[in-house]
Amino acid sequence: MLPPTQTEAFDELPLVERARSGDDSAFTDLVTRYERKIFRLAKHITQNEEDAEDVLQETFLKAYSHLGEFQGNSKFYTWIVRIAVNESLMKLRKRKTDRTVSLDESIDTGEETVVREIAVWEDSPEDRYSQEELRGILEKAIDSLRPAFRTVFVLRDVEELSTEETAVALDLSVPAVKSRLLRARLQLREKLTRFFRRKGDDVFAYL
Repeated sequence: MLPPTQTEAFDELPLVERARSGDDSAFTDLVTRYERKIFRLAKHITQNEEDAEDVLQETFLKAYSHLGEFQGNSKFYTWIVRIAVNESLMKLRKRKTDRTVSLDESIDTGEETVVREIAVWEDSPEDRYSQEELRGILEKAIDSLRPAFRTVFVLRDVEELSTEETAVALDLSVPAVKSRLLRARLQLREKLTRFFRRKGDDVFAYL
């Protein structure tokens, strides 16, 4: 999993304005800037490379055809993330392989007591696994999360969107994003705890 590019350091507004005025080369520059991130997000949600390619194409086609509707109330990247998430979830619904794809499901966003059995981490698995192996283990754990939790985790902890940007992209409240992110992190730690216990390891310090 490649480290995310800091979108905050990129001033996308001039390109967006040029694209909205009919400059196709400016829109192409935006596609070039964000296509890898959108593909990675789509692949995390759909868990299928071919579907992710379709989502990537549909996302930018829809963004291009509806560019005039972009009001600039959020970042352009946040706007296309929302399109990509919707397209990815549509793919899942069509495949009917997961009945929990809706991001509108009821989630308790109030304070709650979550009990998880967390192992005592004493040694680092980095001593026993290469970075590539650890990355693969983490990728599989992320992919095993339910779509509603997986999407929030990818946007916040992989793509490094802020909580507010994630809420806008997914049309959720900020408390809902925080709740799902907490649950995703707890579930990941539980999954990784079980994995390393089976392997005879004691820790996974990343979560």
